[in-house]
Amino acid sequence: MSHWFSDNPHIRTTTIEWLQNGLFSVLVFLILGGSVFASSGNTIIVGSKNFLENRLLAEMFAQLIEAHTTLTVERRLGLAGTHICFQALTTGGIDLYPEYTGTGLVTILGDPPMHDPTAVLNRVRSEFRKRWNLWWLAPLGFDNSYALALRRDRAHTLNIRTITDLAHVAPTLKAAFGYEFIQRADGLPGLKELYGLQFHKVVGMQQSLKYQATDNGDVDVLDVYTTDGRLAVYDFVILEDDRHFFPPYDATALVRGSTLEQHPELGKVLSLLTNALSPARMRELNLRIQERGEAIPHVAYDALRALHLVEDDDQVTTTTKNESTSFLSYMWERRSTLIAQTGEHLGLAGVGLLLGIALAIPLALFLERWRKGAETIIRVIGMSQTIPSIALLAFMIPLFGVGVLPAIMALWIYSLYPILRNTYSGLRDAAPSVVETGRALGMTEWQILRSVRLPLAAPTIMAGIRTSAIWTVGTATLAAFIGAGGLGVPIVAGLQLADMQLILSGALPATILALCVDGLLGGIERLVRPRGLEVSQ
Repeated sequence: MSHWFSDNPHIRTTTIEWLQNGLFSVLVFLILGGSVFASSGNTIIVGSKNFLENRLLAEMFAQLIEAHTTLTVERRLGLAGTHICFQALTTGGIDLYPEYTGTGLVTILGDPPMHDPTAVLNRVRSEFRKRWNLWWLAPLGFDNSYALALRRDRAHTLNIRTITDLAHVAPTLKAAFGYEFIQRADGLPGLKELYGLQFHKVVGMQQSLKYQATDNGDVDVLDVYTTDGRLAVYDFVILEDDRHFFPPYDATALVRGSTLEQHPELGKVLSLLTNALSPARMRELNLRIQERGEAIPHVAYDALRALHLVEDDDQVTTTTKNESTSFLSYMWERRSTLIAQTGEHLGLAGVGLLLGIALAIPLALFLERWRKGAETIIRVIGMSQTIPSIALLAFMIPLFGVGVLPAIMALWIYSLYPILRNTYSGLRDAAPSVVETGRALGMTEWQILRSVRLPLAAPTIMAGIRTSAIWTVGTATLAAFIGAGGLGVPIVAGLQLADMQLILSGALPATILALCVDGLLGGIERLVRPRGLEVSQ
């Protein structure tokens, strides 16, 4: 019967102690060392939403600050939408980001639409300053409003010129709208209320995909931004907002008041962009990113250089898409960036998984001894798996800001259930007859746990860890939406640009990374599996 016992009890005891001590050590690091993830007093964190124009404006802000101050700039670009950016701003996760006055009025304040640009700006300035000490700087010079559009031939066939005309035939049409537009009061819900719009079907899509789907005839109607450069490429008709539903959306920088107090030079520098960008100029800049594939940092630099706000830099070169480049060549060209992103991804997933192991296994050991409430506790923890990943990431922002720390905490929560469930089940069901034999031989409960239960449960425990590892590596791609980096960055950017090579440059390494992690854990599983258990199978 000795083959049922641990082959090396010392190693297993050391492993258990390491897991228990590891939880405490990592928690102390996260609590006391949280400043590692926070910016220093001389660092400005610039954020942006997850669409291209907003990223471009944020990059222009960042380069302008770098050029005219001694401040260090940290970029948190591509955050998942208005509410994520706003939460990050109010909690100090970022110091500023580009925002639009109409969005501030309707989406954040919840006010009804107003149509005088000056009145809207004054309203949001007053309320944001009083409620949150947030400051709207001077507008940049263009209004990027929402609009509804159809393919020109489709609009002529249906004789549609205004949104009122559209409302008459909407029940026969299919619409593709942005995910945020579907929910916003100044989006589809408000249009339904004012115009009575009721479409046959509404689907949510990324911006670039909506253009392609409409151009192909897969959908009839889409929402567009009036400064979108793709409007110059696709033959669409912009419908007249004949009942004046959409408020003005003047772009400007939204900045924390405490940041302006600490760095008053910041307001002066950003004011250099006051009325500097016309709608036509923004469409031109957006087009270079959306259709020509130029890199956002270069387009931002070029825009600032044209305004004589930065000095010429011969080292800045244009990067464009090359459709003839093979995927392997494309990956090789981006190897440095991909290696860095893979490292970030592995760090996020690895720390989240290790935290899950460090908490779930000791908790399972405790629950196995206290079985009365074990199933209830495990089921409650299992409820975390029902929370959508992006929602869980958003829940972390008020507590931890944006960036690495909230991503790790969310991944930690997601990693717990498979490990906890498998460890508890493995310990509970570990050969009861052998356990009883051990007790009959005079072994203590600790000796039975160390030498019988844990060795027998090792394959089941490792199965839970392997499952959790795969989930964690996959979920970590969403960390890009809260500025944590990783392989989700090219995936998100690729979706915005409808660039399949860019999407695959993040998705393929993430898949390979998941397989490698699973293979490594499979090797560890073979090492910890007792030899006697191998024979029994």
